[in-house]
Amino acid sequence: MRITSLHTYPVKGCHRLDHDEAAVEPWGLATDRRWMIVDADGVGITQRETTALTGLTARPHPGGLRLSAPGMPDIDLPEPAGGPEIHVRIFRSKTPVPARIADTTWVTAFLDRDARLVWQADPTTRTIADHAGPDDSVSLADGYPVLLANTASLDAVNDWLTETGDDPVPIHRFRPNLVVTGAPAWAEDDWLGHRLRIGDLTFRVAKPCGRCRVTTIDQETGETGRQPLHVLGRHRRFGDGLHFAVNLIPDLTAGQTGRLRVGDQVTVQSDGALGVS
Repeated sequence: MRITSLHTYPVKGCHRLDHDEAAVEPWGLATDRRWMIVDADGVGITQRETTALTGLTARPHPGGLRLSAPGMPDIDLPEPAGGPEIHVRIFRSKTPVPARIADTTWVTAFLDRDARLVWQADPTTRTIADHAGPDDSVSLADGYPVLLANTASLDAVNDWLTETGDDPVPIHRFRPNLVVTGAPAWAEDDWLGHRLRIGDLTFRVAKPCGRCRVTTIDQETGETGRQPLHVLGRHRRFGDGLHFAVNLIPDLTAGQTGRLRVGDQVTVQSDGALGVS
């Protein structure tokens, strides 16, 4: 089993960036979801609310990032250094997260609504809600640092779609960070509560990922349909949602980093049981 692709999403909800290799920090892949667009109440705006975010490309550079979108001039924004913090919320979470405002004018014009772009200056301030240790932290992702998807499981989903007369979907519908090949379909279900050795790093497999309507959005065009969410509801419905892919937590502490590369070997550690329910 090996990594077949690596992806980050520097602004939450934006178009993916593809990588041959990526640095790993305790709270996720470096630069992944450290920025987010929020509304006037400080609640994160995602593709659930506006599919226009599929057209937003964010390219980090040292000390900031560049935003590009159709019909908009490119803009370079620095990471806000100092200044007041505001508290923002992610999706349904009631727990506030400190962040700093980087822009209002560009993102308001882009989305045609009152919005502001914020930056998470200190990702150690946001802890993981469950299936994690007290010192585990996460960026502005929905809940966990890293999302891993299995190509064989996608093949199974696409077989179901073909049977119903629907078009197959690409792995990008599920917005993973890591994609692996060489495992049987749904092998990841058996990894829950264990550790994976990926390259030189280990990750805890914390929780299956419950899927939402974002999977029905074409990540290249922003067009929305009913699949694959409908077919997941028929075949992958569990008590807490419709499952595809698994959430990982890096075995790193603050100040530690690692690196992943396409082609890195992935193995399930036989002695890595965590006792996670």
